[in-house]
Amino acid sequence: MSKKSNTKRKLVGLVSEESGIRAYYTKKNTQNTPDKLSLRKYDPILKKHVVFTETKKNLGRNEVKEKKR
Repeated sequence: MSKKSNTKRKLVGLVSEESGIRAYYTKKNTQNTPDKLSLRKYDPILKKHVVFTETKKNLGRNEVKEKKR
């Protein structure tokens, strides 16, 4: 049996703003929260709590691309 693909929940990665690694993955309801998530979580590299922001789920890469401005 396959999973339903028509759900409103999307899998997103959370990237540390200070170290730049993607350490957490979570699901969010895109209809209720259309903005990017920003959570304060533990960074295992820096060994302290920092702000993690939402990115797309890319399993092949752990770094974040710089935004075009």
